[in-house]
Amino acid sequence: MTETQDNSLAAVPGFINYPLPKSFETPYKSPPPPANPVVRGLPLHYGASLISSFSFVQTYLWNNAGFNALRGLAQLDHVENRYDPTVTPVGNPDTEASTSQTNVNGIRAPPLDAIGRFYSTSDFHDAFKSGKLTPSAVVEALLPLIRRDVKSPTKHSIAFLDTKVDIVRRAAEAATQRYKDGTPLGILDGVPMAIKDEMDLKGYKRCDGSKLDLTNKLDVTSWCVTKLEEEGAIILGKLNMHEFGMDTTNNNPVHGTPLNPYNEHYYTGGSSGGAGYAVGTGIVPFAIGTDGGGSIRIPASYCGIFGLKPSHGRVSASPSSSVANTTVVYGPLASNMADLEISYRVLATPDPHNPSSAPFAPPRPHAGERKKVLGVYKAWFDRADPPVRAICQKALDHFTNKLGYEIVDITLPMIHEGQMAHAMTILAEVAAAYPDVSGLTAPNKVLITVGAKTPSMDFLLAQKLRNLIMQHLAYLFQKHPGLIIVTPATPNAGWHIKGGKSDLKYGVSDGNMSVRSMEYVWLANFTGVPCISFPIGYVDPIEGKDKIPIGLMGNGEWGSEDALIEFGYDGESWLNSGLEGGRRKPKNWIDVFDLGTNWNGTET
Repeated sequence: MTETQDNSLAAVPGFINYPLPKSFETPYKSPPPPANPVVRGLPLHYGASLISSFSFVQTYLWNNAGFNALRGLAQLDHVENRYDPTVTPVGNPDTEASTSQTNVNGIRAPPLDAIGRFYSTSDFHDAFKSGKLTPSAVVEALLPLIRRDVKSPTKHSIAFLDTKVDIVRRAAEAATQRYKDGTPLGILDGVPMAIKDEMDLKGYKRCDGSKLDLTNKLDVTSWCVTKLEEEGAIILGKLNMHEFGMDTTNNNPVHGTPLNPYNEHYYTGGSSGGAGYAVGTGIVPFAIGTDGGGSIRIPASYCGIFGLKPSHGRVSASPSSSVANTTVVYGPLASNMADLEISYRVLATPDPHNPSSAPFAPPRPHAGERKKVLGVYKAWFDRADPPVRAICQKALDHFTNKLGYEIVDITLPMIHEGQMAHAMTILAEVAAAYPDVSGLTAPNKVLITVGAKTPSMDFLLAQKLRNLIMQHLAYLFQKHPGLIIVTPATPNAGWHIKGGKSDLKYGVSDGNMSVRSMEYVWLANFTGVPCISFPIGYVDPIEGKDKIPIGLMGNGEWGSEDALIEFGYDGESWLNSGLEGGRRKPKNWIDVFDLGTNWNGTET
């Protein structure tokens, strides 16, 4: 490995805890084929109890997964550990943020004639102001679709874990009255949305997709969710998720598995799969998820929508009692870029009581000229499946030929070892928080007990590699101002449900596919940088007639969410303009406006 350092870049103004910029050039080396055993159905159901009972089996699986790959790497000998990836842009203290992040002026909703157009928050706001719709009518029209506690739940209700009807109705009635009085709070007032179960919400239990009761005893609402409530957004309830967020399918034998809106032979992606389904089907224009290993961006890609993983520490969930984790962040999934931007700006309101969130400069719309530089690590980019790679390359050609972007070749050190380091870190942190796996599903019994076998030496090596990669990213961001590192969102076109109904009943343990689906997403989680995903096309499925969405992803410098949002708008224009046939709605898309307009005034 060749290491270079530019001492003039050692102190970067405007940031707290910025990594020391260093270049670590390492020759690219393809990883060995994954060799994790794939277990499904009854063998998994019964075998998981055996695995979680025998330490030697857990150790064998830990080594077999490749978690020992960091041992003996000379590149890590003189690198310090870095446990917290938070890098904070502090901005100009003399510049005040806007009093409202949801001012109705300047909203960049998709053109009305855009192909495959989804409804946006501005559409709801306009309809409420004109009296064509009311928040109460919309809520009453949606409740029969999403409620689990009715005699005949619909297939859509599986995306939701719980809906407190009285709470929802009160919020809708209050918003309806504000519109009647001509005093709406902003563009989000009365707009339906929902949140992943991993967040705290007053009046609701929290189980993180499991059988367990993990409810915050204080019965509080997470800070970022409170900010949405203050803007008048109507929270329809808690959304389904992969148990403990521990995989990328959203297969949930406990609460049921929402199927991909575009093709029911595929998963939604996870672990924010309920959010992906609710937004992808048009039930809500945006939802809030969490992302520890692509859990926002993978379902966004699989469900043909937009997702933003903010900088680590940017969005405050306090006083949430969710597991403290050095990879997890909270962020939005949305049907269009305008809603992604609006929801992000509300979520990212600095929390004065949270030491990670408080120092961040308040979010504000990106102003002025920006550098349009895309970085591509070709050896890594080309690991995507050919159909995915082909569509992503078409989009990149559009960015360079039509939108004025420049592409620069970059390298990233030890990316495959980095993915293992990220996986080892998140598994060890969850295993430390939940040592008792007796109440969990079979796949998580395996994952968490295997994660618990991580030796302290290997965990520390992973944090050395975290620092090394962060330093290299800092070098790239300083060398190429405005750099956005682009990759496919996932290298694969969705995740096919190979085992059918048996997989949905018992779960599946397929570490090979999990690693494959996280090929690109892990970088942002492990290093704390922000990352955006947006749809760019569709490919033929393995099973079924309906095509599968494909997403492109961009990683930016710490705190560069504003630039990534602009990149996302450019990406949205690709499908809105009709290229690649334009955007497609799934076959089971819900026309909420039609439902609300035809609501007969009878409560459900």
